Amino acid sequence: MRFSPLRLLAALSLSAMTLAGCAVPSANMPVPSPMSSDASPAQLRANDAARQFVQVVETVEPVAEQLCRSQTRGVNCDFQIVVDDRLNQPPNAFQTVDSFGRPILAFNLGLINSVRNADELAFVMGHEAAHHIESHLTKTRETATLGAVIFAGTAAVMGADVEVIRNAEQVGAAVGARTYSKDFELEADQLGTIIAHRAGYDPVRGAAFFSRIPDPGNRFLGSHPPNAARMEIVRRTAAKLQ
Repeated sequence: MRFSPLRLLAALSLSAMTLAGCAVPSANMPVPSPMSSDASPAQLRANDAARQFVQVVETVEPVAEQLCRSQTRGVNCDFQIVVDDRLNQPPNAFQTVDSFGRPILAFNLGLINSVRNADELAFVMGHEAAHHIESHLTKTRETATLGAVIFAGTAAVMGADVEVIRNAEQVGAAVGARTYSKDFELEADQLGTIIAHRAGYDPVRGAAFFSRIPDPGNRFLGSHPPNAARMEIVRRTAAKLQ
């Protein structure tokens, strides 16, 4: 999922079901006061969800940045948290970088409103931050490029025409990008567990989020590993942190 443009606001507006624009929570952001007693149940839920989001950002972001700086060299560790305010979107979060290489952790309203507790939100945030710390975007681009070169080169050697070679290149890029995708997700789950724990949350309780999303199973070249495998690595990692 992508959203554009990234409209960065100084504060969250909690008077409706949206977090207006793409907000950037920070330690200086005022936490909204409770709504009046005549607010609708939906407004109250949105207010609680947004308040929880701000609190989790304020505790998880500095931990993720500190760990990023301690484990990497020459990597931008200044995380920027943004929110996609479009309504009626399925829950989603992702990590990317802007044109200057600054890491962005993006969350949509569907995810913010669907988590059942702060532990789940903290775990998801730690997981997305871990993708950046582990350089998964760069590694995925590298394997995609390698796959494209191999597939296109093979097609060329076999005497294929330009159109077939172009198609082979696209298929190769897709296969290359998926080659280590499941491994990357498990790595992010492991490091995300550490981040959530250091921020004071329960990563095992947070990973219960997996129990409510479709299980991708263990498909060949699937983008995500089975939910059971993800829960297991979270439990093992958390046990070592006790």
